[in-house]
Amino acid sequence: MEFEADVQDIITRADSVKSFRFQKPASFTHKPGQFMYIKIKSETKELMKHFTISSSPSEDHLEFTKRLTGSDFSNALDALKIGDKVGINGPFGFFTFEGEFEKIGILTGGIGITPFRSMIRYCTDKQIATNIILLYGNHCEKDIVFAEELEEIQGQNKNFKAVFTLSEPDEGWAGRRGRINLDMARTEVPDFKERIFYIAGPPPLVEAMNNLLQELNLTPDKIKKEDFPGYENLKIYSH
Repeated sequence: MEFEADVQDIITRADSVKSFRFQKPASFTHKPGQFMYIKIKSETKELMKHFTISSSPSEDHLEFTKRLTGSDFSNALDALKIGDKVGINGPFGFFTFEGEFEKIGILTGGIGITPFRSMIRYCTDKQIATNIILLYGNHCEKDIVFAEELEEIQGQNKNFKAVFTLSEPDEGWAGRRGRINLDMARTEVPDFKERIFYIAGPPPLVEAMNNLLQELNLTPDKIKKEDFPGYENLKIYSH
């Protein structure tokens, strides 16, 4: 589905990370984990990029979330104001979860959290009984995207556990320290052999997490992965 939408809200989620929210058309449906293409106009050209839909199908708005990196696209996004129009085309993708498994594990870092925010919110809103353990790595506490919401969901959903780990924590950090590794996975997800694992993020992270799961002797059918740049060359706009 291809349409134009007005920016309804812009929400700061973490250091240099913002969510851009739009009204969801009544005819637009998506699954948790899918993505859409965003088309915006800068001063000199039209720019297009794909983003995971970080909002849940259970919510009445449509939202994507991006770390603003200083690229042309980031700068154009950062210049958006409430009421500005963007082009949207979607949804796309097969990296989804709607409660198909009794237990899942999630391994991700940084902005790779976006599809999982949608999945976790969906399972919580729909009271899906899947047991979910999230291992989420970042450099420092201010980098944790959706930190407050993920903490709140733990209080709402007895089947969800979030484990935050930081590679460069402040002295007062009480959570896990270091990158996600084998010992951490074994400790925080002791029943890993019973779970289906989801991985998403930049290709190096996806590769590292996939290798970690292989070291745990998990077979490929137990691992679902998404590396965002894999869709850069899709030709999806009709004009």
